[in-house]
Amino acid sequence: MSNVLVCPVAFNENVKLKNVIERFLNSCVQSQVDCLVVDDASDDGTTEVIRDLAPQGVKTIKHDRRRGVGAAIRTAIKYAQEQGYEVLVIMAGNNKDNPDEIPRLIDPILKEGYDFVQGSRYKGREGTGGDMPLYRKAATRMHPWLMSVIMKHKVTDSTNGFRAFRLSVLDHPEINIDQPWLDHYEIEPYLLYKAITLGFKFKEAPVTKIYPSRKVGYTKMRPLTGWWSILRPLVYLGLGIKK
Repeated sequence: MSNVLVCPVAFNENVKLKNVIERFLNSCVQSQVDCLVVDDASDDGTTEVIRDLAPQGVKTIKHDRRRGVGAAIRTAIKYAQEQGYEVLVIMAGNNKDNPDEIPRLIDPILKEGYDFVQGSRYKGREGTGGDMPLYRKAATRMHPWLMSVIMKHKVTDSTNGFRAFRLSVLDHPEINIDQPWLDHYEIEPYLLYKAITLGFKFKEAPVTKIYPSRKVGYTKMRPLTGWWSILRPLVYLGLGIKK
């Protein structure tokens, strides 16, 4: 068993998830890490896609009902802790992230002693490609600016779910991922905020983020409720409302 677990989380991704797994199986890192897909109660054939690829070493956990992306990440964390992994990599289940870039996230942890490495589409020359909607371009620039102001620590990409971290970070008494308000998109900025403000060794790594065409479907995040979900941790933690 590797000491690194890579986890795409998915809800009704079907063909896109199949592409994610196939790209992972053909990637430069495939032989060095393990893979777990957390299926958040898909009902569009996603489950069957994962099952067909299980003989190639892809593990899976399926929720009995839809619980949210944060709950799916929590499931991945709990599994990784129980199985004794050292590092967890979270990536999108909708084929926006490049598995060949996983070493950019895990090498600083395994070789340089970092605790948390955040993938950034705005660091270096990688950037974002594909059909990214204008409102998301604006929002993905605004959120890291606001987060940087609140934390007094500059980050360039705080909404990118492609990241890696030591599971030991979660042992800190001021981190509690079991709070019900973290069931959706909140858990991603929550973990980033905590890692930085609690003094863990942190860095950003340049990664790509490729958006598919709109007709394929580029996100399940809704403009209002989804963006409140990722802004809420900044409000709650910044004001001391939640821990």
